[in-house]
Amino acid sequence: MPLQPWQQEFARFLAETDSLFFRPGLVLKDGRPSPYFVNMGKLCTGRLSFQLGSFFARLLHESGHLPEVDIVLGPSYKGSSIALTTAINLWLEYRIDRFFEYDRKEFKTYGEASGQKNLMVNNTFFDHCGLWIVDDVGTSMATKYELLEKVEQEARNKNITVRIIGLCLGVDRQQTTACYDADGRVILGRKGVDAQKQFLAKTGIPVYALAPISEIVDYLYLEQVPVSIDGQRRPIPSDLKKVFDEYLTEYGTLS
Repeated sequence: MPLQPWQQEFARFLAETDSLFFRPGLVLKDGRPSPYFVNMGKLCTGRLSFQLGSFFARLLHESGHLPEVDIVLGPSYKGSSIALTTAINLWLEYRIDRFFEYDRKEFKTYGEASGQKNLMVNNTFFDHCGLWIVDDVGTSMATKYELLEKVEQEARNKNITVRIIGLCLGVDRQQTTACYDADGRVILGRKGVDAQKQFLAKTGIPVYALAPISEIVDYLYLEQVPVSIDGQRRPIPSDLKKVFDEYLTEYGTLS
């Protein structure tokens, strides 16, 4: 499905800020190689962060789930700034005020958390609250499972129930899980299962994305939009596009 105009704007935004880049030798956290990487940590000014949040706010608003959402939650660290800027944009663009939240790496037991074990920085959870999780990308979805464990722990500590309405990623890498041998070494050239479908099956939480990586790259390639390649900004050449397509065939959910 072709990108909508606002998704095309998002694709250009990633290219113009070098948040999407291509470089030989890139390795993912799970040990697999990748010809490209998405680093939303590049969006570290007020203007760029605000622009990113406008895309996340728009998707949430158009999803129809906003009335169910009380808190926008981002996993630390990159997800925390996305949650904040999404909440700001919801207010400025739609005059809808929502909490934003992010997790701690360890319990807080002092100050306002004395006698408690708070795992959320802003302590916004309340009984039956609806959570909308935001993050930059999802490869193995490991960070998301870790966040869900903290959400469950926080709910138990407060003796409340919470509802997770959905998970929204900036970019859908359309990635399968990695495969490992008996010694824990990644097996190159072998794909596991669809990471997002597995996440949905395990958690029941629907996954959304601003745009899938295949359509982002297809659009940038066809429009000859300059992207960062080996540190230089230029349109994606056909040989690199072929490498990208072959990568998605080898490790992605597309075949």
